Parts: sequence; structure tokens; C-alpha cells
Amino acid sequence: MNTSGKVAQFKARTTVLSRVTSPEPSHSEAVSDIRVQTAGIDDRSRLVATMALAFSTDPAVRWMYPGPETYLEYFPQFVTAFGGRAFECGTAHFIGDVQAAALWLPPGVQPDEEDLMNLFERTVPEQDREVLFAIFEQMGNYHPHEPHWYLPLIGVDPIQQRKGYGSILLAHALRTCDAAGMPAYLESSNPENIPLYQRHGFEALGTIQVGNFPPVTPMLRRPN
Repeated sequence: MNTSGKVAQFKARTTVLSRVTSPEPSHSEAVSDIRVQTAGIDDRSRLVATMALAFSTDPAVRWMYPGPETYLEYFPQFVTAFGGRAFECGTAHFIGDVQAAALWLPPGVQPDEEDLMNLFERTVPEQDREVLFAIFEQMGNYHPHEPHWYLPLIGVDPIQQRKGYGSILLAHALRTCDAAGMPAYLESSNPENIPLYQRHGFEALGTIQVGNFPPVTPMLRRPN
């Protein structure tokens, strides 16, 4: 499937949420004084660092890497394997000095499954791998069969939370989904975030839980 046109549209949208203070270049969006910017490959380390801060208390992630040292060493590798292709597609977005970031995968693009499996083999205790692999298998079962946008990771630096950055990042991408008439899909690994996604039109498809792994909620949003 050729998705180049949709990716270009995703990168170029400059829709205004509130008021435009000045004309903006095609790679960013103005929302009052908040701009959503598109990250390049050179921005990868900054966005990964923000994700590491944002997910430091995430139940599912800390099940995988409960120790501080292992979390700091291996979670950045997880971000790259799970959502890193967003940088190549031009669909990684951030706000300000990377106070918040979102990694979207366009239709036809998936996480790097080979890198993920290799990472888990190296970094997750053997007794936990079977559970983890079962979780990811069920996640795959919930993915829509039709073309869709996938949000592997979205995160806000903890000291920047409660400022609406997550909503701004979601709204920025979901307008593109609506314009293309495509659904958006994600898995929420933190129950506290489900109301945010529901406010943006996502609906829970069920609950994924295996063994003692924290519940994961797959969610789908139909285009408006």
C-alpha cells in the first residue's frame, strides 16, 4: 500500500486549534503559543529521553523493567524498537523543548518486531518472557485489519503534566486521521490515561491481561 501521500499530509497539516499568532512553516502547528513540531532523526535521543521520564511509573513498562538500572538502560531501546520508525516516517511529534512527544506509525508501518523480540530475549528474565510474548500476541489480535494510524507511544515529562500537552498532541494527529477517513488505534498501558483517550473519541475494545502482567486496554477511534 502506498502511504506516501498520507504521510506527507500528516507532516504538512497546519490546522489551528485556537488562534494563530503568525504564519507557521509546514512542519509545525500553532496553538496559541504552543507549537507541535515534527521530529527528525537528530531529535531522536531527546524524544526518547522524554519517553523514559514519562513512562517511569507506567505499570506495564515497570513490570518489564522493575529495577531502576535496568529500566534506564533498556527502556530507551524499547522505545526505538516499538515506535522508532516514526522518525523515519516523519510522524514523530513534540512540543517545546520536548516537554511532550508522540510517536505515530502511519498505515502499513509496524513496530520493529524482530528488534522487539531480540530485546526481550536479552533483557527480560526467562520466566517472564512467555507472559510478555502472550501480551504482545493479543495486542496484535486487536489491531484493525483495515488501514489505520497506530500510536505506540505518547508521553509527557512528569513536571510538565496537567498542562494539556497530551491533548494537543492527540488533536494534532487525529485531524489527519479524520481528513483521511482512517481510524486510529492505541493500547493504554496505564488506566489513568483512559479518560484522556476517551475524550478524544477512543473506545475500549476489551482488556488484555495474562498472568500477573498489568491490564492493557486496546482502544480504537473511528474518524469523524
